[in-house]
Formats: sequence, structure tokens, C-alpha cells
Amino acid sequence: MASLDLIGSSAKFRALLDNVDMVAPVDSAVLIQGETGTGKEVIARAIHEASPRRKNRFVALNCAAIPSTLLESELFGYEKGAFTGAVAQTLGRFQTADRGTLFLDEIGDLPLELQPKLLRALQEKQIERLGGGQTLQVDVRVIAATNQHLERLVEEKKFRMDLYYRLNVFPMTLPPLREREEDIPLLAEYFVQKFATQQGKVIDTIPDEVMAALEHHDWPGNVRELQNVIERGVIMTTGVILSRRTTEHLTTAEAVPARFPAAAEPTNIRTMADAERAHITATLRATNWVVGGPNGAASQLGLPRTTLLARMQRLGISNLSGRRSGRSIERFVRVMGGLSSGLKDESSAGLRVMEAVAS
Repeated sequence: MASLDLIGSSAKFRALLDNVDMVAPVDSAVLIQGETGTGKEVIARAIHEASPRRKNRFVALNCAAIPSTLLESELFGYEKGAFTGAVAQTLGRFQTADRGTLFLDEIGDLPLELQPKLLRALQEKQIERLGGGQTLQVDVRVIAATNQHLERLVEEKKFRMDLYYRLNVFPMTLPPLREREEDIPLLAEYFVQKFATQQGKVIDTIPDEVMAALEHHDWPGNVRELQNVIERGVIMTTGVILSRRTTEHLTTAEAVPARFPAAAEPTNIRTMADAERAHITATLRATNWVVGGPNGAASQLGLPRTTLLARMQRLGISNLSGRRSGRSIERFVRVMGGLSSGLKDESSAGLRVMEAVAS
């Protein structure tokens, strides 16, 4: 089973695909649970496409998007004259999905009074159109999804227990993106190419600092949020390298602007000073220890150049690589160390450093 929308190589994602392959050939009901944006409809479509029903329709209905007064007619259809405005007989989603798959998203929002009718449709494979008395046979495979805790809704008497068990024949739980960190680069590259093609652009590189920021973000909106971030980044990109502004809106704590070298991963971060030191050092390495300028570490960190130099002095950060850029920074740091301890703030310290180096 394969789909362009199923991107990932993590153990949790591979286990998910194994479940898709396992349940696709049978007609059992599937209940997909997961946070918003994890791709529940994508998985439902994958099940349909891998099933014997793939030649027939996949019909989706969001139970939370339709007023409860209209949901019954959407599901089961209605006869002419069933209510004001019903000028012709209309098929519901069950009949539209006959011999195919019906995907009921946000099933936890299904009104309690409508749940017995859905249960009958699932058990007996029979429906009645609103305003009609004829019983109609339907052959539909139902996949339901929710971001709510259905068992808790059952305990609170907000969801019927018999319907829950009827839907929960084959449960699947989608992992949030924060638990699939190794899948983020694959997803990012896929979305970059997808949106670049749509916008008639050629983008062949994602900067390391952008990728590191993507990997360190918590992604409360999951894959949907990542997709939106990449689409915005592609819009802002004018060359072949994805804009570094792609992740500028992510918070500093979530968006580390540079990937730590493998040999320099911090293992003893215990205080805020340790975290700040590691963050600044990683940014300096990513910019080859260039402090100023539009692509320098100060710009990447959103700090004035003199403020960054003052923080480096306070945190004891210096480049020991011997490179010219590193020696320049070390000179700044040495000068900072020789300044009077009576300086009151970082900005005045920065001015003194500039004057000392200029001389």
C-alpha cells in the first residue's frame, strides 16, 4: 500500500501503515483517534484505496460542520416535501457511498438523538430517507474518526455505548507529530516540493537552521500545522533555497536556529544559563562564528550585535577553532573581560567594546 500523502519512516508510522494494510481488505468498521491535524482523513482514504471498494466512492462527512437539524438529512437523504425547501428527492451520504466507504469525521459530535439511527444503519445496513417510510438497503463500509476521548463521552452519557463498540471494531490511534520527529525532514521536503510545483517555483534546498527549527518545534497542530508553515515559507522564497523566514514565527524555545554537531550535543543542561549558552553557541557555529551582518548570529537570534557580544562574555563563550572569525570574536570577548565591572548594562558594554576594537 502506498500513497503520496503517507510520508514517514519512523517506527510508529510504519506500525500505523501495517495496521492500514491489515484492515483494508475486510469490511469491518474502523475508529481512528488522534489529535487535530494528525491526518485522520488521509489514513481513512488510504484504507479505502487499499480495499476492494477502491473502485467505488469515498464519501466524507464532518459531523461537527453541519447543524444538528440538518445532519440526519445529510446522512440518510430526504423525500420531496419532507420539510420546507425539500423540492426534490435527495440522496444522503449513505446512499452516495453505496458499495464504497463512508468516512464520518468528528463522530464524537454526532447528536445523541441521531445515534440510534446510525447504529441501525451499521448493524442492519438499512436506512430510511427523511420524510419517507421505505426501508433501503445500503452496502457501506464506515470509518469514523475523532479527536475526543469517546470512552469518556460514553461514561458521561454523551455517546451511546452500543454505538461506540459498533464503531470500535478496529481501533487505530494516530501518533502526534512530536512523537514522529524523524519523519519531519521527509514531510518538510515533500511539502516544499508540493507547494513549489503548485507555485511554479524550483526550490532544492532547506537550510540547516530551518530544518533544525522544524525538528525542535512541538507542533500542536501536527502535520496540518507543518504543511501550513512550509506553504508560507514557499510563498516567501524567491530563489532555490527555502526562505530562512519560514520559521521566524516559531518561538525561540521551540525553534533552535541551528543543528548541533553530533560531537557537541549538550548533555548537561540544567539551568537557564546552560540552555542560553548552548543556544547561542549552536547559532554561532551555524554562522561560522560571524556575529554581525544580515546573516550573522546576532541577526539569527534577533539581538543587537553589542548585546550578543555582552552575553557571550557573560556566559564565557569563545571560539577555540583558531579560525579568523573565531579570533575576532575572542578579541571581543577579551576586551569585554577587561572592561570595568562597574558598567551598568549590556548596551554600554557593547559601546565600550566597539571603541576598544576600533582603536
